[in-house]
Amino acid sequence: MLDGSIRDGRHVMQVRVYYEDTDFTGIVYHANYLRFMERGRTNYLRLLGADQHALFAEAQNEAPGFAFVVRSMQIEYLKPARMDDVLDIVTVPAEIRGASITLAQEVRRGDDMLVEARVKVAFVSGGRARPIPKALRLAMKADQDAA
Repeated sequence: MLDGSIRDGRHVMQVRVYYEDTDFTGIVYHANYLRFMERGRTNYLRLLGADQHALFAEAQNEAPGFAFVVRSMQIEYLKPARMDDVLDIVTVPAEIRGASITLAQEVRRGDDMLVEARVKVAFVSGGRARPIPKALRLAMKADQDAA
């Protein structure tokens, strides 16, 4: 599936490394891992919402125009990826708080861990941090408990 899938609390999405993702040495440019992980987070939330349309509608009613924005990120680059590699972008909710969620993310090539990150994402509506609506928080927690 294009957007990946959620199984046992883990969202996994594959990306292929293209020439445009690499630097002059043929290794994935470090900032492109951020793009890969952003796609993983976006698709995780998209699939969570697709599975829970009523839930996202309720969140929209409670916090019109809501969005998730990156608040902070810790990242470790462990091994390089190269052109034509097929990478797994893994996203798992690690901690859910009032107005934020921390996601653990990994970029893997088979059994090799290439990049490890923890990303704190804030829930905002009307330009301000807001508590994550209860229904949405419960869905993320249920997904987390499945892990």
